[in-house]
Amino acid sequence: MELGFSGDVAEFYQRYRHGYPAAAIDVLTDAFQLSPEDLVVDLGCGTGQLTLPIATKVRGVIGVDPEPDMLIRARQAADEANITNVSWMLGTDTDLPALGRLFADRPIGAVTIAQALHWMPHEELFRSSLSLVRAGGGVAVVTNGVPLWLQDTDWSRALRGCLEQWLRQPLTSACGTDQQSQRRYHEALSRLGCDVLSTSIEYALELGLDDIVGGVFSALPVDRLPAPEARPAFFDRVREALGPQERFSEQVRVAILAGRVA
Repeated sequence: MELGFSGDVAEFYQRYRHGYPAAAIDVLTDAFQLSPEDLVVDLGCGTGQLTLPIATKVRGVIGVDPEPDMLIRARQAADEANITNVSWMLGTDTDLPALGRLFADRPIGAVTIAQALHWMPHEELFRSSLSLVRAGGGVAVVTNGVPLWLQDTDWSRALRGCLEQWLRQPLTSACGTDQQSQRRYHEALSRLGCDVLSTSIEYALELGLDDIVGGVFSALPVDRLPAPEARPAFFDRVREALGPQERFSEQVRVAILAGRVA
């Protein structure tokens, strides 16, 4: 599964994608009663934004991603943080059954999918994930705010107009953060017999123009990323669209759906 998150995109992803607040990790730990005996599988782990903090709560985490460059950066981040109980696997959601067989003698406390479920067939994924977890464990769907260009602020609307003009296409996908998608995920987990916890955590960030442009670059497929020599012109284009303001406020809502099995 080629998503285009390779090369420089992986670098931008590691540098500019938001991490998860400690309160979000606590929600997941409490929801599934995670302990130092548990394994967690983090699907679509990217560069480890969720993988690494949750590793501090459990025996080990397996970070799974289809992009080798993402895993390289994730491994570097783990080394920098001196986190040694994470294994990185090149793969997708379709590799879950093989993982289950590999770790059949160890309790899998949870399968987490953070800001990545919109790339996967969620009903099939939930079904296969729930067959692997121990009693009281389950599946967690975690999102970390809507895309920068779809927020309810003047600067976000200006950014969206700039990007749509540059890309020559409308930008409508909320990447699974919208209420309709969240409702579908909740209903699918309920149909599978899960007790579903739905909660959210909000925090505020102050962004510079560099953070906004880096966030945009982290979301582009590598074949749409401006060449290095064209990036200063793109930066100027965004700066002109957003006006003279130098700092931008972002209200981030972390949404968590935790489907727990009996």
